[in-house]
Amino acid sequence: MKKKIFPKSLTKGDKIAIISPAGVVEPSQLEKGIQIIKDKGFEPVLGEHLYTKFSNGYNYAGTEEQRTKDINWALNHPEISAIWASRGGYGCQHLIENLNIKEFAKNPKWYIGYSDNTVIQSYLLKKGFVSIHGQTVKTSSFGVTDESYDLTFDILNGKNLIYNLKAHPYNKNGTAEGEFIGGNLALIYALLGTKYSFDFKDKILFIEDIGENFYALDRMIMSLELAGVFKKIKGFIIGGMTNMGDEKDNKIYAESFDGFAYQLIAERISKYSFPVVFGFPNGHIKDNRPLIIGGNATLKVEKTISLHFDL
Repeated sequence: MKKKIFPKSLTKGDKIAIISPAGVVEPSQLEKGIQIIKDKGFEPVLGEHLYTKFSNGYNYAGTEEQRTKDINWALNHPEISAIWASRGGYGCQHLIENLNIKEFAKNPKWYIGYSDNTVIQSYLLKKGFVSIHGQTVKTSSFGVTDESYDLTFDILNGKNLIYNLKAHPYNKNGTAEGEFIGGNLALIYALLGTKYSFDFKDKILFIEDIGENFYALDRMIMSLELAGVFKKIKGFIIGGMTNMGDEKDNKIYAESFDGFAYQLIAERISKYSFPVVFGFPNGHIKDNRPLIIGGNATLKVEKTISLHFDL
């Protein structure tokens, strides 16, 4: 496996840039997250267009040019040690054709986010850099556990990431070791066939999603099937499936780990023998624990589940 590039660990007083690469965000939505960064001993530095609003069929945090300017500033500024996305939403696909990582490549830094930020993380991994798929600065309506943030700071401080979890009835036992990839399913699906898509060969794939009708979920899983993804991966982890199906018709609406969504996925991958984990605590859920995109992971699925990342 090609060795990936890990950013340096942070030290107290280091500066963390907060940017909005996708949807608009209000200052009140970031107050708690910004205070946590301060309480951990780091200095939050706000992007110029962090709170900008631009409406064009969706409420973006600025125009494409403004959002591109902010992310390129954060990526390349010599005094910035990490970049934390304010939120996801939609809009990161607008940026990747114009990203500049010339100085970033000389001094890599952690990029933290999830949801739409999967696009940025896939881009960075294509260039050889790992990132953190974890809670954004915005504390969402789901709430956020203290552990979700604490574990992210553990990574920033250079600690290895180790999970030991309970089994799920749909799990498939087995062991896998490989590079960890993935994120939001809708964005993994959206990048298929582009030069920014993840390379799935011999990888451990993670997915999570929110607000998709069941037929749309099936369509995305079928696209992965037709693209040969499930013939390539060594392990598969499914996280939160939140607010899936039709709000009026779906009795299990608003569950973090939607039972029917899980059943649908389990049926689609039933012919494959790789180890599978359902119910992993990451996604659009309260217990949103970080994962390392591009990190080398060891997955063991038995009566309990262990997932280890080495920094």
